[in-house]
Amino acid sequence: MKQKTVEFLDLKEQIFVFNWKMKLYRLNSLFTAFLLVFTLLGCNNKSNSEKESALPYYGESSFTPKWLATDSKEAMEMHRIPNFSLINQNGEVITRNTFKNKIYVADFFFTSCSGICPKMTSNMSVLQEAFKTDDDVLLLSHTVTPETDTVEVLNEYAKTKGVTPNKWHLVTGSRSEIYNLGRNAYFIEEDLGELKTDDDFLHTENFVLIDKNQHIRGIYNGLNKTAIQQLIADIKTLKEES
Repeated sequence: MKQKTVEFLDLKEQIFVFNWKMKLYRLNSLFTAFLLVFTLLGCNNKSNSEKESALPYYGESSFTPKWLATDSKEAMEMHRIPNFSLINQNGEVITRNTFKNKIYVADFFFTSCSGICPKMTSNMSVLQEAFKTDDDVLLLSHTVTPETDTVEVLNEYAKTKGVTPNKWHLVTGSRSEIYNLGRNAYFIEEDLGELKTDDDFLHTENFVLIDKNQHIRGIYNGLNKTAIQQLIADIKTLKEES
């Protein structure tokens, strides 16, 4: 009788252990399933983030970056450089269509400047050299003294600076159009929030990177060598995106 009691207790213990093993098995299965779902969600999130552009978009003068999917509705509705009509150093009419499906860098200068402009022009030359055989990349320099920087003056300046025709456009035209482009299209000035007119001189060292859809994708200090190298790298990144 005593032996049977022991066997009965052993059986109860075996059932108890078996039940616990089943509970642990179910818990382990649930945990495994949870890890699987978490991993899949993580992969989906990574997939979504990979669709985002490597370079941000900029839509207003505060230059608040926005990383968007390049084919998204929000990206397509971002601020674009509007159409314009200016004249380059060769007497050719330059419009937004000149830069259709092109990546370009824009700046604002004047030929008689003895301050920041020579260094800016030198760094634009660095960009020209970096992409001299790349037809997808152009440069655009607007004079902020169009009343004195005529086509002839720009042409002579281009020759002395080694400007490559059809790669680097030095443009003149209506002062009001140039200043409006600088302040309201490229957001080139740093004096945010200050109301300015054509009588207020436009003078800045900033370079602005524009993609093939006329969106602003970067702003850089045109006097800084490190910034120029970053700009070169960003242009290459933008080419991969296009």
